[in-house]
Amino acid sequence: MNLTQLAQERAAAGRPVRAALIGAGKFGSMFLSQVPTIAGLEVAVIADLDPERARNACRSVGWSEALISATRFTESGGAAAQAEVDVVIEATGNPEAGIRHAEAAIAAGRHIVMVNVEADVLAGPVLAEQARAAGVIYSMAYGDQPALVAEMVDWARAAGFMVACAGKGTKYLPAYHHVTPDEVWAHYGLTAAEAAKAGMNPQMFNSFLDGTKSAIEAAAMANACGLDLPEAGLGFPACGVDDLAHILRPESVGGQLARDGMVEIVSSLERDGRPVFRDLRWGVFVVLKAPNAYASACFRQYGLPTDATGHYAAMYKPFHLIGLELSISVLSVALRGAATGSTRGWRGDAVAVAKRALKAGEWLDGEGGWTVYAKAQPAAISARDRLLPIGLAHDVRLTRDVALGEMLRMEDVALDPARRGVTLRQQMLG
Repeated sequence: MNLTQLAQERAAAGRPVRAALIGAGKFGSMFLSQVPTIAGLEVAVIADLDPERARNACRSVGWSEALISATRFTESGGAAAQAEVDVVIEATGNPEAGIRHAEAAIAAGRHIVMVNVEADVLAGPVLAEQARAAGVIYSMAYGDQPALVAEMVDWARAAGFMVACAGKGTKYLPAYHHVTPDEVWAHYGLTAAEAAKAGMNPQMFNSFLDGTKSAIEAAAMANACGLDLPEAGLGFPACGVDDLAHILRPESVGGQLARDGMVEIVSSLERDGRPVFRDLRWGVFVVLKAPNAYASACFRQYGLPTDATGHYAAMYKPFHLIGLELSISVLSVALRGAATGSTRGWRGDAVAVAKRALKAGEWLDGEGGWTVYAKAQPAAISARDRLLPIGLAHDVRLTRDVALGEMLRMEDVALDPARRGVTLRQQMLG
């Protein structure tokens, strides 16, 4: 609880924390909107494929022309990754670009905050090890749900509790897995024209709906927190905040989990489409297990919602503010030398599943597209079966027919060995 003081001390000394931002999209713009009001933090470099678009993004979030003029804009993410800054923020959302930018930053001795969870789930274990070997920090992005979950899990364990389950909420129905970008806007209550006017990307928003983003974030949570993913994939149980401790406990005591220590995503919709009472669509949670009868009694005495046994209780945060909270990561990395969550091992993966029957010779279009969606899987199964990670399922050609609902394997596509993501995933497979 001293980040503000530490940042103010840097401001007073004339040595603000300097950051480079790669990718001035929605997440990056939200971060930029906060920077002028944070003493001791400045963004020295902003990289975007369209630098003028990045300048306009700064204007749209309230930056003065003087501040814009004092900032370096470039179209080269590689140049930004090696700039004279304390922290590099990778926010492109592109797995291949994210990996290359992270490696460039690490090689230059820069700390890296990885907003790009797609790249993190594809190759995070290798990138984190590279950072450790180089003496720099590889961090998740505070404000995004995986980092918030990592914080809650760390709090729970540091307080002496066992973690039965951790995860986030979303809007989910099984039929959403097969929605394409052509159909997505009706699910958001928008017309295609309204979405286009607002600059909204249909494929990106479809990844939120079809389960892909949830699978990616669940894998990131498992890798950062040492938790497991269900072998059958995420269950997306319909669950409000009052039922977290009842539903997200092991089957052996009446819940829906295979065992303690799992990641799960809860839906804000019942399977018939009715809204869940007191849903957690925008939030995150952790289900605690009391280590003894005394702690269990304290749960009741202090008003925690528990299951019928009294041994399981839930804590939750109802909202996340994504880029508006990103400065917490930047300042924590630079001033405390501490990540706000980081990949610690390969426990989970997000793998490609056919949205429809696919034919040999077709090209996959990746996250949120027309051909595949992502399913969360334990890393052990993904490695054993050489499943195709969603981060490698873009702009690749199928080499065989694939049935609707089938998980793809790496051998099912013609992978480009020049892609850095392919190299690092092969390294993870051994």
